[in-house]
Amino acid sequence: MKRFRIFPEETTLYYSTCTLVNWLPVFQSEMYFQTIIDSLKFCRLNKGLYLLAYVIMPTHLHLVTTNSEQTTLSEIMRDFRQFTAKQIRKLLEMEGRMVFLNLFAKAAQNLKKQEYKIWADDFHPVALKSDRWIGQKINYIHNNPVRKGFVELPEHWKYSSARNWILGDDRIIEIDRNAL
Repeated sequence: MKRFRIFPEETTLYYSTCTLVNWLPVFQSEMYFQTIIDSLKFCRLNKGLYLLAYVIMPTHLHLVTTNSEQTTLSEIMRDFRQFTAKQIRKLLEMEGRMVFLNLFAKAAQNLKKQEYKIWADDFHPVALKSDRWIGQKINYIHNNPVRKGFVELPEHWKYSSARNWILGDDRIIEIDRNAL
């Protein structure tokens, strides 16, 4: 398994991707998107996460983040993924979405302490060491829904920081523009 190096400097920005097991399109309704947003808000307010850019797609999410000295990015993302996995499972159970639950249970069948495996392994952090690379990743994130044909303009995707950066709209979640 490939390991990703997390740099200890607090000013390092990271591009990360969290993918649902088997790229299952779970994020199809408001309550799933809101689960991710609420958890990101909690991590910003309570765990030292700085969020510069994000997009939540039906099968995955991309982030550009950094962290305070309070905790490591790995610890934040571990807690984020554990909490959201439990919430997603509860929502799937509540809706009776047995196909997804069965696939997540099958993904966990060789795991000792998990009944369901919601997230694919790791969050693949990539250190962004230049302004050019930071801009490239933020543009990639914002244009993801456009490339997939969901919207015509990045700021039209409700669950993207393109709305924050382009429209100045912090209603969904506030981002940390000053962390750049």
